[in-house]
Amino acid sequence: MHDPRMNRLAEILTCHSTKIEVGEFVLIEGFDIPTEMVIVLIRAVRKAGGIPLVELKQNRIQRELLCQADEEGLKLIGHYEAYRMEQVQAYIGVRGSHNITELSDVPTKAMQLYQKHWLTPVHFDIRVPRTKWVVLRWPSSAMAQQAEMSTEAFEDFFFDVCTFDYNRLEIAIQPLKSLMESTDKVRIVSPETDLEFSIKDIPVIPCTGECNIPDGECFTAPVRQSVNGVIHFNTPTIYQGTTFTDICLRFENGKIVDASSNNTQKLHQILDSDEGARYIGEFSLGLNPYIHKPMLDILFDEKISGSFHFTPGQAYEEADNGVRSTIHWDMVMVQTPEFGGGEIYFDNRLVQKNGKFVVPELEELNPENLKKS
Repeated sequence: MHDPRMNRLAEILTCHSTKIEVGEFVLIEGFDIPTEMVIVLIRAVRKAGGIPLVELKQNRIQRELLCQADEEGLKLIGHYEAYRMEQVQAYIGVRGSHNITELSDVPTKAMQLYQKHWLTPVHFDIRVPRTKWVVLRWPSSAMAQQAEMSTEAFEDFFFDVCTFDYNRLEIAIQPLKSLMESTDKVRIVSPETDLEFSIKDIPVIPCTGECNIPDGECFTAPVRQSVNGVIHFNTPTIYQGTTFTDICLRFENGKIVDASSNNTQKLHQILDSDEGARYIGEFSLGLNPYIHKPMLDILFDEKISGSFHFTPGQAYEEADNGVRSTIHWDMVMVQTPEFGGGEIYFDNRLVQKNGKFVVPELEELNPENLKKS
């Protein structure tokens, strides 16, 4: 059944996020999403003057392709998907999942081949730097279970999160961008965490609904060799289909020199994928006022108000610190009182305590202010 809130969501994706223009080719790629949303997106693209292309995929089929992947086959898939991506000016990815651990038994070697020959050439080399793109996570009963909510309550939450006033966020985020641009040293303190690094001269990118829905973050990257100390993440994370908890990383001169988790062996396999996987490619503050707890979905979890994420692997070109890797693994720490609290300092100045900004110029980013109509 068509939910009228889909229309508002499609309008945000086509008019705010990708700003579709007349005559532009737009690739709509959907994983396990309802036909109704695909049709709504096709109509929204056409209303904006664009020309829609559609590719529908299923995670179970994706798993089967990867489980016993042949390298030559993955090269061919990567080649033709890269060709198609080169033909479009915009990309709208709507990603649902009936089972968040569908890829958990895909062998590590197969995932590495996928990342090398398919994911990286198509998405990191073409989509991200060359198209106007946005990725949306689609709600499902599985996601409602992850969030420990009823299906109806989760759907209401989803549309509140995804369609809030991004124009208001665009204005409120500017002082944070300016402050981070003028900052050299960052220190983060939380239970079992004491971390220091520099962000000097690295660009700062505010995210207000352009590339991710839901959105709400402001990211940069640490100077590659500046990270020192230890961090113990307090939220679970899924990467390559495997759930990790209690990840603890120790850094010396930018490099992860020790790591542990509930699955330390698999953690090290991923961190040993290449040289860049043991360095940090992103540091970002989460700002979405409707997201308050993790639900094992990184597009939501990395936007939790009062959180930050610290990312082993590939840096984004917009905020480039030179880290190159097939890995980009956003790991999230929440610093609200319910999660143990914590402080963030910029050049020895306390800017955030227990998940709330405590300097006057940033108070509009606290959730009670961003929610104001």
